[in-house]
Amino acid sequence: MAYLIVNGPNLNALGRRDPTQYGTLTLAQIQDRIQGRAAEWGVEVAFFQSNHEGALIDYLQQRGPAAEGIVINPGAFTHYSIALRDALTDLQTPIVEVHLSNIHAREEFRRKSVTAEAARGIISGLGWHGYVLALEHLVLLNKKGLT
Repeated sequence: MAYLIVNGPNLNALGRRDPTQYGTLTLAQIQDRIQGRAAEWGVEVAFFQSNHEGALIDYLQQRGPAAEGIVINPGAFTHYSIALRDALTDLQTPIVEVHLSNIHAREEFRRKSVTAEAARGIISGLGWHGYVLALEHLVLLNKKGLT
């Protein structure tokens, strides 16, 4: 079993998309950093990114039930995708929602997360390091048998 690291729309454009909000690392560079930490902890991670809501839902429905945990950055779907929220809510797998930027310090429409109710916790505004912190939390939960 692996931990799933799931990214929504436009995160494939990291590194060139508004670096003041999202930083200068590409998604591949972020994944390399996550993979490095996962290797240190002796856990497997699987990465998935899509700009399509249905593809994210299909992936979560297929892979989510067997996963150790899920780190998800839903991108813009955070703010309006009831379908993604429902797919996450249906999972018994522990979930941590991550955002590179602080969504609470941005435009009003970005301050509400409809997917947050399905998550054990949210990390927002810590850049790429938020993914590592989310994964670390899930790994510790599983090692302590608290899931």
